Amino acid sequence: MEKHIGDKKWKWLQLNKNEIDRGNSSIDGCGSNDWLEQVRENRTNCLRVGVLEDGEKVLKGSLIYQQNFHEERDYKIFHFHVTTDQLMTVDLNLSSLKHIDPEFLLGQIEQTENAVDGFLIFLGELMNEMLVEIDQFEEALKTLVWSIRKRNEMRIFELVYLRRHELLIWKSLLIPILELRMAMEELNFKEESSAEIFTCTCKRIERAMALLNEYEHEMDSIIKLEEVISSHRGNEIMKTLTVMTTIFTPIMAFGALWGMNFKHMPELEWKYSYLLSILVIVVSTVLLYGYLKVKGWTGDLLKGKKKGSFFK
Repeated sequence: MEKHIGDKKWKWLQLNKNEIDRGNSSIDGCGSNDWLEQVRENRTNCLRVGVLEDGEKVLKGSLIYQQNFHEERDYKIFHFHVTTDQLMTVDLNLSSLKHIDPEFLLGQIEQTENAVDGFLIFLGELMNEMLVEIDQFEEALKTLVWSIRKRNEMRIFELVYLRRHELLIWKSLLIPILELRMAMEELNFKEESSAEIFTCTCKRIERAMALLNEYEHEMDSIIKLEEVISSHRGNEIMKTLTVMTTIFTPIMAFGALWGMNFKHMPELEWKYSYLLSILVIVVSTVLLYGYLKVKGWTGDLLKGKKKGSFFK
């Protein structure tokens, strides 16, 4: 267990589950027994607000702060218990945050006036970590948008839904943090914390949520575009098959007719029956195609696709 004292006015206890199971005198009598039971059992996001026996306001819960996009059970969660003069965290691994310098973060936290400000500083840096990762998602999304233009194929369609799934995971990580900010306002922690720290953290949360909402609209537009393209492509394929089947109907019909093994077929005795059969097939096919063309039912089936077309 590590202790971090913020200007000697409050303390931060970093714990792990083994210390909780063994029991520790440092956490006895702090009004956190029910929270400790929750820590032992809970493996998902949760949040509770309340008041201790001495009237002090408390914010407690659990927060998933990292999630593997490919494996449901591969995630990191920490548990927290916040009052004005004490912050307790369980299983918080600062070294797992790639874009945060733990020593710099701890130095910032130690300069704060109370535990609420310390917790807000940590949340703000956690949001910075997420915003860096969201920027990488934005780059992948931009690449996807241009890939649709350059080579629209089934693999791109699969990438669209993969990015949509990643976006859903990002929102599932951010929504509990948004709820946490609302809970701090509910407890009126805003009055007890530094206005600058509280505002900065809230703005980062709002910025991340705004970005994800915009990306969600963009993804929805991409999915609708892909659905239109797929529908159009399917209709073109069906129309092509229908027209080709219709055009070759005379060939199949006359071929079936003259392929019969009847004893009396006068055409078999004609001198020019072979040439006549070919002419009948060709002329009937051309006439049928001409009829479809006049009616406008062939569309642009015989036209080549333009370079850069969506409908490849």
